[in-house]
Amino acid sequence: MNYVIIVAGGKGMRMGGDIPKQFLPIGGRPVLMRTMERFKAYDETIEIILVLPESQQTYWQELCKKYDFHIAHQIANGGETRFQSSKNGLSLIPNDAVGVVGFHDGVRPFVAIDTIARCYEAALVRGAAIPVMPVTDSLRLVAADGTSKNVLRSSYRAIQTPQVFNIALAQKAFSQDEWEAFTDDASVVEQLGAYIEMVDGNRENIKLTTPFDLQIAATILT
Repeated sequence: MNYVIIVAGGKGMRMGGDIPKQFLPIGGRPVLMRTMERFKAYDETIEIILVLPESQQTYWQELCKKYDFHIAHQIANGGETRFQSSKNGLSLIPNDAVGVVGFHDGVRPFVAIDTIARCYEAALVRGAAIPVMPVTDSLRLVAADGTSKNVLRSSYRAIQTPQVFNIALAQKAFSQDEWEAFTDDASVVEQLGAYIEMVDGNRENIKLTTPFDLQIAATILT
């Protein structure tokens, strides 16, 4: 069985508006609906768990009615951190479930179906898979004293979502205590010593964070 936990706990402060970024319309539909539709397009039977702050859940239900949105999903409460939100979503999956679970940013509505497929297929074989992109900008490593030095960008990759794992592995990983080094879901799983398979992401799979990102989203849609 395939599961996906779509984490949408952002308050949208960097967007500069009152509406959380996951609810902003792009091309006439809220971002979050477009994100969920990508996973249903990949697998019609996928089980979707949406993680939202309690304060936003009534508004989401109103949006579903307004846009006649009927993709089935469960809702988990968002936490104070990404770790807590992901863990809350994972708690809705039965302990004896077999298969893989993806963790995806709710504000990445342009993930390619091919990218989703690569992640899920690789996780079935290797246990853990994440989509990555090559770094195109030059990079410098900044030390604590403010000095910096050039580093080889070929040694680095930009990380996207969905990050997909064997369900039992994910459940074990999120039973750990939270640690500040957990910057994403893969870092939680990696703490167990698990190998993380990298697969190709897609350039359009951007995270909508700023007003400029919305301009890019409009361009992608057209």
